[in-house]
Amino acid sequence: MNFDFSDDQLALKEEARKFLSAKCPPDSVRKLMEDDSPGIDRALWTQVAEQGWLGAAIPEEHGGLGLGYLELCCIAEELGRAVAPIPFASTVYFFAEALLRAGDAEQKAAYLPKIVSGELIGTIASSEGTGPVSATKITAEVSGGKLTGVKIPVTDGSIADYAIALANEGGKPTLFIVDLNGAGVSRETVETLDRSRDAARIEFKDAPATRLGAAGDGLALYEAINDRAAVLIAFEQVGGSDMCLEMARAYALERYAFGRQIGGYQAIKHRLSDMYAKNVLARGNAYYGAWALNSDAPELPIAAAGARISASDAYWFGSKENVQVHGGMGYTWEVDCHLHYRRSRQLSVVAGSPRSWKHRLITMLERSNAA
Repeated sequence: MNFDFSDDQLALKEEARKFLSAKCPPDSVRKLMEDDSPGIDRALWTQVAEQGWLGAAIPEEHGGLGLGYLELCCIAEELGRAVAPIPFASTVYFFAEALLRAGDAEQKAAYLPKIVSGELIGTIASSEGTGPVSATKITAEVSGGKLTGVKIPVTDGSIADYAIALANEGGKPTLFIVDLNGAGVSRETVETLDRSRDAARIEFKDAPATRLGAAGDGLALYEAINDRAAVLIAFEQVGGSDMCLEMARAYALERYAFGRQIGGYQAIKHRLSDMYAKNVLARGNAYYGAWALNSDAPELPIAAAGARISASDAYWFGSKENVQVHGGMGYTWEVDCHLHYRRSRQLSVVAGSPRSWKHRLITMLERSNAA
């Protein structure tokens, strides 16, 4: 039994790492954070599209590579490792997945090829404030094909062309496709800790909206999309946490204090070993999630929750400990530690906080045991 990626998948992962090392060095991420423009490296976005990554899991009939989700997981890990400032997750994990899961033939033909080419940036607009998304918190309404309401925060909302919005239609939660460049849409950028990723407040006032999926299936579809996205985001977090460990280890071997490498001190060894232990646990859960995602297994909701929880914990812990190992200079703008610290915070709230995933996991396990 093989618990690792195939040789071809590992080769894809290696090539993705080489590409991102050359095209997305930390200096380019820092430069973007210093600019006033929204969080997207347009040149990198175009190059990623040319690599075919945006269509890795999209069928060939819609212009994609038709590879599969394991390959997408490989790419996601390297994007997380590089702290790539592009709306890959919003467009591929959420918008494209929503279309693949609930779109009709016409909708898939209209949007998926544009996603593959990089022409279209998509996102999902579900949250209306703090706390997990639920039926009682949906105030956005669709009447006569027109959407009215406010969504905040919307990841990549300032730069996206289209959004999948969760709103009530006749009192039933339903998903809708909305053109964010169309009439009735106003956007305001929201300041966040990670300026390499965009977030926005979007207000809809009688904005034209097209139903995605059946009426009343909105919450069920949203949860299914979230489960799938959670696995892919977990791989981004695993990539980031592994990079934090590598950075901390390298610094511990090159930095001397009182005549010896700081890596020789027990306090530093403990930090590195704790980072390693959490990373291994997160990777194991992420691999289980990848299997469930790729095979569309019934265990996917539980696997996604486990991957999401452990990966969030590993990345957050690793980003903090990386700063600590670097000492006082780890807090400065000149050192790359803060890039991962910021991204770990940003990824921890995308697709729901770890706390909400813990609650969901416990609920699912209780139901499973009761059955």
